[in-house]
Amino acid sequence: MGDGLGIDEGVAARPPALAGDAMPAEAVGRVLGTQAASPLSFWVGFEPGRIAQLDDVVVTRRDVPGYGPVLVAGVVSAVEARHEGATYDSDVFLIADGALPAAVVEVAEVRVTRVEPEVFVPPLPGALVHKASAGDRDQALYFDVMERKIPIGLGRDGQPMYVNFDFLDGTRGAHVSISGVSGVATKTSFATFLLYSIFNSPALGAEAANTKALIFSVKGEDLLFLDHPNTRIAADATAAYDRLGLAARPFHSVHVFAPPRPGDPNGVPHVSSRTHGVSSYYWTLREFCDEELMRFVFADADDERSQYSMLVGQVAARLRSWAEPVGDSGAVLIRTPDGNATPACRTFTDLVEVIDQGLTDEGTRAVWAGAQVPLGTVNAFLRRLRSAVRPLSPIIRGDLPRGSSHSIRTSDAQVSIVDLHNLPERAQRFVVGVVLRGEFARKESTGSARPLLFVVLDELNKYAPREGDSPIKEILLDVAERGRSLGVILIGAQQTASEVERRIVANCAVRVAGRLDAAEAARSEYGWLTTAARERATIAKPGTMFVAQPEIPVPLAVTFPFPAWATRPAEAGAPPTGTRPADPFAGLPGTAPEDDIPPF
Repeated sequence: MGDGLGIDEGVAARPPALAGDAMPAEAVGRVLGTQAASPLSFWVGFEPGRIAQLDDVVVTRRDVPGYGPVLVAGVVSAVEARHEGATYDSDVFLIADGALPAAVVEVAEVRVTRVEPEVFVPPLPGALVHKASAGDRDQALYFDVMERKIPIGLGRDGQPMYVNFDFLDGTRGAHVSISGVSGVATKTSFATFLLYSIFNSPALGAEAANTKALIFSVKGEDLLFLDHPNTRIAADATAAYDRLGLAARPFHSVHVFAPPRPGDPNGVPHVSSRTHGVSSYYWTLREFCDEELMRFVFADADDERSQYSMLVGQVAARLRSWAEPVGDSGAVLIRTPDGNATPACRTFTDLVEVIDQGLTDEGTRAVWAGAQVPLGTVNAFLRRLRSAVRPLSPIIRGDLPRGSSHSIRTSDAQVSIVDLHNLPERAQRFVVGVVLRGEFARKESTGSARPLLFVVLDELNKYAPREGDSPIKEILLDVAERGRSLGVILIGAQQTASEVERRIVANCAVRVAGRLDAAEAARSEYGWLTTAARERATIAKPGTMFVAQPEIPVPLAVTFPFPAWATRPAEAGAPPTGTRPADPFAGLPGTAPEDDIPPF
């Protein structure tokens, strides 16, 4: 197996199979005459001793007058077995004892995926049906016309399955929606595998080095070791990577951003299992005022429906106009139009107290809020603002050392991970909203869709719920609707697609489902799944996903290999030599030298 997708050079160079090519050797049965056949589906009766299972690709051919041989290819969507000749349920016992003559018949329904050439006529009853050979399989699943294809796992036949990169990079579509039961559907594992496949396949070409990924991690420290090999990977998983044309190795360039450790005067990152390649992130009070980040303090979906939503914008505008930096630190003082200045605000608590005093004092309320804002609205605003002090104080600072790097950047590594698990939910919303706004604005300013930025966001239903509005939801809608043209590709994961804003899901060209709850699988949002696939999704094992893409009329059932990168601290081996990023906190109090780091 060579480089790239690992396809044999001779096969790769062979043109797509023509409808008149020689018939494959293995015939499994014939088109039934007792069931109506159509250009879109037909039934197959199996020869004795021959079988086909769900997701097998089969082909049949018909010689059409005036057009010549026509290939009809499809995927097995249902398989049934029954006694032919039995009348009553109890006949099964007589048949088993040989007292009643009957035959066991196995049949399968085939959903047509491709007709080549496009002469839409039904296959004729009695026509031979074959399992697809390599060329026919590629033609049936449109792999032969995918100029840039990304391996997404193995099919039921053990052969690679692909997704067309044109529907991922914005050329003909963009964005991915991944749904499934928490802890069973392996949504995050599939998202990281998809990223790894994109970064390591030839589809990106020379752009691979500059393509970035931004991952928001909300479930512990499991995603902080993507650049460490997985010590639990087995030989069969390595062989699966080989069949996909990928090397079984970790991500080579990863940088982690974590909030500061509470109470630490140096802002050391709040992580316990990783000590290298980790940077703190926070926003200074000066940035909070200058960039009008107040609206992200009120980022719950119901905040925009509240009467104080307009007051949020007014106070943010006042802070931007009145805030003055204190030296070159992140602290600020507030100077009102009458020339009065507050003491320096060095913590988020200090700033909230200044706003509180300005809005509760009758003499200054109109200056801060305007004359028409009712007192009840002001009080509601202040209650929400005060409740944000505790969750946001660790990441909105004016008291940390000057000159320390604290911004979340995607320029330091190919994969940037923003750790959120140590933050309260309200702070998580603030971070996601501010970071997405910043990255989207940065891409807008470049005026080019390249290089691509993939954004992986779990719990999408929390940030872009179907009901209500919020600043984060507005940004995600903008990403879903305009991100394709700007090179910002969303890979969203959620337990329930039915609870995510419809316009976001509708803009996802690629849809994926793992294990689903039975009630959720019945929702209209999963209309892209066939009836059989919906039922199978309720019993799918971890690692099995159903993938739909615009070119293929049926979802593909794929199994992706066990991650070659660590998915939790206990699995992390030593990173490959020369790939460990420099420690940005080397020498700071409270950090251990590299020699003191215990082995993983």
